[in-house]
Amino acid sequence: MKLFIRDQLPLLFFYGFQLVMITIVYWLDGYQNIKISLYAALLSVAILFGHLVLRYLSNQTAYKRLEKPFTSLDEFSIEKRDTPLTEGLHQLLDSQFRLYRRDIQTYKNKLDHHIQFMNQWVHQMKTPISVIHLMIQDKDDPQLQAIGDEVDRLRKGLEMVLYTSRLDTFERDFYVETLTLEKIIRSITSSQKRLFIRNRIFPVIEIEQELSIASDDKWLSFVITQLITNAIRYSNKENGKVYFRGFTHGKYKVLEIKDEGVGIPKSDLPRVFDPYFTGENGRNFQESTGMGLYLAKEICEKLGHRIEIESIVNEGTIVRIVF
Repeated sequence: MKLFIRDQLPLLFFYGFQLVMITIVYWLDGYQNIKISLYAALLSVAILFGHLVLRYLSNQTAYKRLEKPFTSLDEFSIEKRDTPLTEGLHQLLDSQFRLYRRDIQTYKNKLDHHIQFMNQWVHQMKTPISVIHLMIQDKDDPQLQAIGDEVDRLRKGLEMVLYTSRLDTFERDFYVETLTLEKIIRSITSSQKRLFIRNRIFPVIEIEQELSIASDDKWLSFVITQLITNAIRYSNKENGKVYFRGFTHGKYKVLEIKDEGVGIPKSDLPRVFDPYFTGENGRNFQESTGMGLYLAKEICEKLGHRIEIESIVNEGTIVRIVF
């Protein structure tokens, strides 16, 4: 209704101006019967009002559609098309809608092909990395150990690319089951033993016996691996520890990962889950990508978990996953 009134304001203004001018002309011509003039004006206004009511009723669906924007593409519709205005509006929206859907589909196909290529490339790169790892894993040469460290970094980088590309199709690639939290943590820390040894950091596991959770093993392992990598990367003292604590809090199961690292400045805490945000620590540790915590939060939300973080500068950081 508001849009209709605003649309008709110029007509009402010029109609009132025209009515006044005609009345003045008749008055100047010597016709001074006020009652007849008022009756004619009232009759004219009634006819105008009837015209506006008829026009609004004929085009009310179009005005309502214009006043209420679409919230999704599925809402696209105009029920009645029995006037030139609604017919023209429908044709315009329909043509724009079809062009928009065509462009969206084109870009979606390009993006799908790009993601497919990235996934294939990552899988192809994993093979030579695995071969290099097998060739050097039992060697004690310091140079080969350095190569092994770089191979681990390459593998983690490829995994981040792969999981990032799969995030949009998460619903097709997850399987929820009952998992023993201690078993998962011991398996992940064992797979990351080279990282712990290289940085002289020791894992301390304090998890309630038989504490079980419902989650996806693969996605959750990726999240915990990212948190372990961050905990070790930002540790600034030798013989430090990373604590893994699992416990029940009311109806929730909780996993805490606590490090003894540099901590996160208070001003950076609200943004640590933003993509590509590295903050103050990112300028001091050049390997930071700003994607680890972002992916961890996105995956946890999709799994139905909650992730929290608290930190004190020069004391350490606690990341908490609530199941």
